[in-house]
Amino acid sequence: MDEGFQFFNLEIGESGKKTGHFLLQALDKNQSITIGNALRRVLLSNIEGTAITGLKIENVLHEFSILPSLREDILELMLNLKQVILKKGTKSTFYGTIDIQGPGIITANAIKFSEEVDIINPNQYLATLTSDEWLKIELKGETGFGYSFSEELKPENSKFLPIDAAFMPVLSVNFNTKRERNKNEESLILEITTNGSISPESALSEASNKLMSWFSKLTSTQNLIYQEEQIVLPVKQKEVILIEELQLSVRAYNCLKRKGINSIEELVTYTKDEICEIKNFGKKSAQEVFQSLKDKFDITLV
Repeated sequence: MDEGFQFFNLEIGESGKKTGHFLLQALDKNQSITIGNALRRVLLSNIEGTAITGLKIENVLHEFSILPSLREDILELMLNLKQVILKKGTKSTFYGTIDIQGPGIITANAIKFSEEVDIINPNQYLATLTSDEWLKIELKGETGFGYSFSEELKPENSKFLPIDAAFMPVLSVNFNTKRERNKNEESLILEITTNGSISPESALSEASNKLMSWFSKLTSTQNLIYQEEQIVLPVKQKEVILIEELQLSVRAYNCLKRKGINSIEELVTYTKDEICEIKNFGKKSAQEVFQSLKDKFDITLV
């Protein structure tokens, strides 16, 4: 592994959650924030996930139905099925069944899939059968990205009741930056938590490859398509909020003006360190700016 990149910790939590910590070193000044933001966006929204997206029970027509032998109503059952974490197989759409006799508790371990699909949390509670009757449930699973509402997942003439699906194997991404002493370099510290269907290091690798693939299209002029007709995009009028809205002291206000900072939009492009480095801008003035941004616009500079 490159000495500038380290994977230094893995924690396995409840329900199979995995948290990994990563360190990327020897970055130029301000690169860590750029890279951290880009990776965070891709990790949270562009990593493929797998979820149960529908169920079918004989004589059940909608989610507000009630089965005499089932303690929960169908809506509660659907919400519990939504919590089942799956590791995708080879197909984008697959099916499974629950075929069980009561009385007793039904967990995710009772689901039998037609394809090779791993259940990460087999002890996930689904429902309780209160009598000795048999219950058969047909399930549909799919792979996808992001969050899909049930209305988006129900094709015409489908007999499956759709279930909201969270195709998001990455649960959270946090990052911090660290300035190296006596060097004009930074380090990026990443914390990635997944639901257990994918490891944090695999998720990071997939996100990095996606970013490189997207940006590679911009690295060669051979990929450009030239058009003689000029494309004119509509210009939206954007409201400009001036720094006068911060109601700063004369000293702080004049320092920002001399630096050419006239609006809040221009101000937030600076980091805390860069603000402190403005000529004649003392620690007290810097703190005044940071506090006013937080109080009036809920903005925190990094």
